[in-house]
This record gives sequence, structure tokens and C-alpha cells, in this order.
Amino acid sequence: MKAEFARDLQKKIIDDLKKIYSPKFLHHWQHPKNWGIMNDADGYAKITGPCGDTMEISIKIKGKKIETCTFDTDGCGSSIACGSILTEMVKNMKIAEAQTLIQEDLIKYCKGLPDEDKHCALLAVNTFKKALENYITSTRKK
Repeated sequence: MKAEFARDLQKKIIDDLKKIYSPKFLHHWQHPKNWGIMNDADGYAKITGPCGDTMEISIKIKGKKIETCTFDTDGCGSSIACGSILTEMVKNMKIAEAQTLIQEDLIKYCKGLPDEDKHCALLAVNTFKKALENYITSTRKK
């Protein structure tokens, strides 16, 4: 009886979320890609957003392209999905193109976000760009 109630409630919640978020967004929320932080990253950043969510991003560069990008967050489902989607979005992107990435690019890639979740896209993009800056700065020092 309790298991049936839980299943029904979970289905109702998912059905309600499907009215708000794209299938891609929900997939990344439920099955995040590239979770974790690389020990041998070429670039790394950690930012805590105004909502209190913290995101970490690490990148590996090969040639002039993003070879791998991973993330970690202690944030909500939207922060998880935005971090996961961003890591997929930037894979094989040229550094010059990655430097121009803005919040709206990620929101568009997510197929839209409600206003209350747009700050999660901004957190993901800002953390990624700071990791990219970290890589560029560290290569200039060598």
C-alpha cells in the first residue's frame, strides 16, 4: 500500500516536471553526466552562487579544444542538470568559442528554463569560464 502510494506520488511529480522542463533537462537531472572532479585537470574553478549552491568544474584541454569537462555541485536538481548539460555542451569546443559562452547559450541548449532556475545556468557558465581562465592563466606562467 505504501509502495503504491510512493510510486503514484513519484509519477505525479515527474508528470508535473515534464510540463516545465525539457526531456533533455530531466534526463540530465536524473542521470547526470561527467560527475566528479578530475585530479589532473588543466583548469579548475569553484563558485558559490547567491542561492547558496556551490559548483566545481574541472577541464582537460587537448590542442585548443575542451577534451573533457566534469562538475560537482551540492545544489538542487536544476544545478545538477545545468552542470551536467554544460559538460556535454562544451566537449570538443574550441577554447576561443568557449570563452564567449553566456548564460543564454546554456538556457537555449536546455530548451528553456523557468525564471527561478536561470541562476543555475549562470552558476554553471560562470564556474566553467573561471575554470577556463584558470587554465589560460596557468599556461601563461609556464
